[in-house]
Amino acid sequence: MRQRSLIAVTAALAAGALTLTACGSRDEGGSGGSDSGNGGTTVVIGVDAPLTGDLSALGLGIKNSVDLAAKIANKQKTVEGVTFKVEALDDQGQPSVGQQNATKLVANDEVLGVVGPLNSSVGESMQKVFDAAQLVEVSPANTNPSLTQGLDWQNKQVRTYKSYFRTSTTDAIQGPFAAEYLYNDSKKRKVFVIDDKKTYGAGLAGTFTAAFKELGGDVVGTEHIDPDTKDFNAVAAKVKKSGADVVYYGGEYPQAGPLSKQIKAAGAKIPLVGGDGIYSADFIKLAGATGTGDLATSVGAPVEDLPSAKEFVANYKDANYKDDYEAYGGYSYDSAWSIIEAVKKVVEDNDGKLPDDARAKVTAAMQNVSFDGVTGKVSFDEFGDATNKQLTVYAVENGDWKAVDSGTYTG
Repeated sequence: MRQRSLIAVTAALAAGALTLTACGSRDEGGSGGSDSGNGGTTVVIGVDAPLTGDLSALGLGIKNSVDLAAKIANKQKTVEGVTFKVEALDDQGQPSVGQQNATKLVANDEVLGVVGPLNSSVGESMQKVFDAAQLVEVSPANTNPSLTQGLDWQNKQVRTYKSYFRTSTTDAIQGPFAAEYLYNDSKKRKVFVIDDKKTYGAGLAGTFTAAFKELGGDVVGTEHIDPDTKDFNAVAAKVKKSGADVVYYGGEYPQAGPLSKQIKAAGAKIPLVGGDGIYSADFIKLAGATGTGDLATSVGAPVEDLPSAKEFVANYKDANYKDDYEAYGGYSYDSAWSIIEAVKKVVEDNDGKLPDDARAKVTAAMQNVSFDGVTGKVSFDEFGDATNKQLTVYAVENGDWKAVDSGTYTG
């Protein structure tokens, strides 16, 4: 049986957090260009995220947080002689568009790193393009384990793309973390599992299901939904008939909100639980008052509660972005800063200049990047996965998400 040890935000994290190189001093000025006149060589950090459509709340938070990191790096002259700029492309949450965006970013010689995407399915479509160009990619949000550990990751972990990294933890951890919370803490025994058939949703539902069964829980029903519809009444009726005491949903908030509302309307007064894909203020708007008591897990500890994040939160507010940083803001900032740190290493090792093979050198340098970031210690293991395994359970209370449990999953 797997066990989980809950580790509160540690004193060690707090000790060095307020003097983060990565957060720097505050900078004002909305979401415009990131050039502060540092002069010399221009390095572009690409961003790929859904900037329009149903998932744009999360995507805009990613874009703005990367922009903030570039502004701070330029103001502090973190890399002497280098000015960072940001080029953000909208993937609309679609793998085909993401692949096209990857090609566009590769074609721009000034791009030495890319932050994104949000969706694991989009990440799959981009990896080969970036890897062939030796262009480093750091996702703040992709959680499907296969992106770093191969399609057969459950049996044998094999790193396929050396240019791919992520600052978020994976569903190999997130699914079991939720299962243990529901079984051990909430005392749930009968779950109805639903997913949207996409890479992220199906993968998360799969790891949750395996862990819940191993703990002794009963999966009383499973269903797949069409993410392009909002009518889930037939599924809701099945949930009611099943006698489940909880629903686990693998997918994202545009579907999870209406699904939660319709399950309650069908007479099943039970919580809907999901992963970081539903952890958004927009889920609460879509679910309405019936969403009270629903739960979500998300990567990391609550940003607002981390001493290491205080400057980020203040700087973001002072920059006057009209959109919230949302669930992945801190991870996006840290993803961008990891690129900045890798560029700094390459420049310092080359007598203050970028070498002709800068992309390959930045990708290689990323493997050894390590710093105290917004979300805690930022570093990568042999697969390019984040070494930070912190996760948090949030509950909808009084129209907002409230952290109810935070810890490190130890398997």
